[in-house]
Amino acid sequence: MSIKSILAKPFAKLIAAKFYKQSNNAVAIQQKVFKTLIDQASKTAFGKDHNFSKIKSYEDFKKQVPIRDYEALKSYIEKVVAGESNILWKEKPLYFAKTSGTTSGAKYIPLTKESMPMHISAARNSLLLYIAETKKTAFVDGKMIFLQGSPELNEKNGIKTGRLSGISAHFIPSYLLKNRLPSWETNCIEDWETKIEAIVDETINENMTLISGIPSWVQMYFEKIIERTGKKVGEVFPNFNLFVYGGVNFEPYRNKFEDLIGRKVDTIELYPASEGFIAYQDSQTEKGIMLLVDNGMFYEFIPSEEFFEENPTRIFLADVKIGVNYVLILNTNAGLWGYNIGDTVEFVSINPPRIIVTGRIKHFISAFGEHVIGKEVEQAINENTTNTSIGITEFTVAPQITPESGLPYHEWFIEFENEPKNLQDFAAKIDISMQQQNMYYLDLIVGKILQPLKITSIEKGGFNNYMKSIGKLGGQNKIPRLSDNRKIANELSKFKI
Repeated sequence: MSIKSILAKPFAKLIAAKFYKQSNNAVAIQQKVFKTLIDQASKTAFGKDHNFSKIKSYEDFKKQVPIRDYEALKSYIEKVVAGESNILWKEKPLYFAKTSGTTSGAKYIPLTKESMPMHISAARNSLLLYIAETKKTAFVDGKMIFLQGSPELNEKNGIKTGRLSGISAHFIPSYLLKNRLPSWETNCIEDWETKIEAIVDETINENMTLISGIPSWVQMYFEKIIERTGKKVGEVFPNFNLFVYGGVNFEPYRNKFEDLIGRKVDTIELYPASEGFIAYQDSQTEKGIMLLVDNGMFYEFIPSEEFFEENPTRIFLADVKIGVNYVLILNTNAGLWGYNIGDTVEFVSINPPRIIVTGRIKHFISAFGEHVIGKEVEQAINENTTNTSIGITEFTVAPQITPESGLPYHEWFIEFENEPKNLQDFAAKIDISMQQQNMYYLDLIVGKILQPLKITSIEKGGFNNYMKSIGKLGGQNKIPRLSDNRKIANELSKFKI
């Protein structure tokens, strides 16, 4: 056992004690964060335009600051990108996290000297809380890999710009640099398939103990390891026992990963976004991930079923309820105000505040008023593949409104690793799971507005080929679980069996 692993335990214990003190006093902490954010931004252009100096309560804030998405906030962001100071937050940002938007083109999300350290400390603390709970420290002595975007940065009016994961690579603590893979040169490779091959080259003979990344792209890495060696990942890396992931729900991948690895490993779920590090898994036994209440963000919540109404209910942490699907709204120390990040969450615990990410407010199916969300389709898959031989590589769902014959239906595009013996029976079981979860969907089936769902099998590698065809293979890109239109479905149909 190294000095590093010995020292990790007492340090983890200190961090955990502070973390749970905050989490168990979450509402008061959020009120304090709210006041701090308003005070510090009161002299910015946005603060002056929205009378921050007169805001004394959350009720005042709601009257002054409307809910906005990136497009609605763009006039302010463009001034920040142009190099102006004191627009959304004090001074200029340190970085822009560049992301791809569907309607906006490139998005430039500011990262400030106040917000950037909170991204880094949250990632570190998620590992420390794992150590505090499990007392497992062996992983700190081995090699760790973080599958991410290129750390090479561009400049926009004197401000460095890149993907969040690439920016974060510049903040790796010195005590982890010797443990970290892949090399800087390999991380800078833009072509994902070339990059994966280079990562395999660098890691295949190393003592890998921690692997991190979006599950779909880590899966590609694991498959390349098996292709090269003919062995399960757990045999190639016998000390690999911790997988850290974010970006998508891991449950639909869990069976596949256990098969690729050859055994179970501990997992830590993260909820990082360019806009802020929102939550992470603090426990291997508790359901959900802990909302970070003292991480430079004040959270608001709007019931998703009201979101598109003219005056939806808008609340903060003091008034949330368990089991309600909320659209998450952020106010941050990077200068995002009333900002709709696009995600939906549900509380599984309020004190302390643990959530599950249920999907995207834009990624749903309600072509017939069914209000199907990502959580429901993922649960239907999990219920009918767990403890079976059925293996699923990837899937997405879209409505088929105008079929050649018969009633409309939901079409599930699934790439199987191991197909069910009877695809129709499998589809019927999935459909029953959907009916049990969603009463609107049940009513449409019973009322013969919809016929039961149909499955379209996609050829192996089809989803990756689709992502490659639109220039989004690898990195932080991920396919939506749900679409309310046929755009993705029509393209995926080119890869059906």
